[in-house]
Amino acid sequence: MQEQFIQYLKSKSQNNSSFVEEIADVLDIGYDAAYRRINSKTSLTLEEGVKLAKHYKISLNNLFEVGNQNSILTELSPPIHDKKGLEMWLNQSLNNVLPLTKLKSASIIYSAKDIPLFHTLKDSFLSRYKIYVWLKDVDTSMTKNKVSFDDFIKSVPDSLLESAFKLGEVYKDINITEIWNNTTINGTLQQVLYYFESGALSKELALLICNDIEDVIHLIEKQAIQQCLFGSKNKAIYNLYINDIHTMSNTIMVKTPYQKVFFTPFTVISYFKIEHQPTCELMYEFFEKQMSISKLLVNAGEKDRSLFFNRMHQKINRLRNRIILDNDTFDFE
Repeated sequence: MQEQFIQYLKSKSQNNSSFVEEIADVLDIGYDAAYRRINSKTSLTLEEGVKLAKHYKISLNNLFEVGNQNSILTELSPPIHDKKGLEMWLNQSLNNVLPLTKLKSASIIYSAKDIPLFHTLKDSFLSRYKIYVWLKDVDTSMTKNKVSFDDFIKSVPDSLLESAFKLGEVYKDINITEIWNNTTINGTLQQVLYYFESGALSKELALLICNDIEDVIHLIEKQAIQQCLFGSKNKAIYNLYINDIHTMSNTIMVKTPYQKVFFTPFTVISYFKIEHQPTCELMYEFFEKQMSISKLLVNAGEKDRSLFFNRMHQKINRLRNRIILDNDTFDFE
């Protein structure tokens, strides 16, 4: 087990000169003592294992098995309670994603219960509205003070928007596979309707958000047909699958040459991070199964592609008409 752990540390090491010296420095021991631990001549103590895990930022599941085979450790994303917390979350997400752009074979698989956030993180009313919705769910003061979206966009910090836009941009340089179904767009539309009906979103801005959603769907359609992410520096590949059987979950799988990691929702935009490799393999197998029973949009006939995206645009138009007419008759389906 120690030998496997040491090999894993080597794959994570950024030291191009001496791995032994790096271990000696982290554990504050001599060169010979570090060499003996690397070659399993001396066993690592639990304290030493924890120090190495913290230094290389890896899960304790890589150190030892916890409980039985059905027990794993997970990492919870930082809590978000206000604008500052959301900005920290966006910056941390950027730091997690950025290294993937330097790995040519890194890829992301996204089970899209909602429109994936990186499609919406650009300079638009939709992006600002998504930030507003997230904060309304976690910041009790915004609910208590009945902050409307119209008021919110006048005071949203530039640094928060900049962090969101940077995260949206960096996703363009990673190969992405998304799995959608006919309800993927519903959550975003429902949010617009909810806040419009509650008086927290004006008719003018609601219609502008509808336009932005429509622009996102048009762009996704073009990228799916051409199988590439527009504006990518790395010529990143984009694949869109349509699944008519399963409900999506917003679970994200990150695959690199070294390991698989997946992120599954916890509350709003917080998530659990799972690095336990047997569990990651099970999730990856599930995604592969989902894709095998889904349609890769680029391979679907023009009729199937048109039908899928026309349904999206019809839903947006029904919402738009509902807002313009301001009546109670509305159905996404």
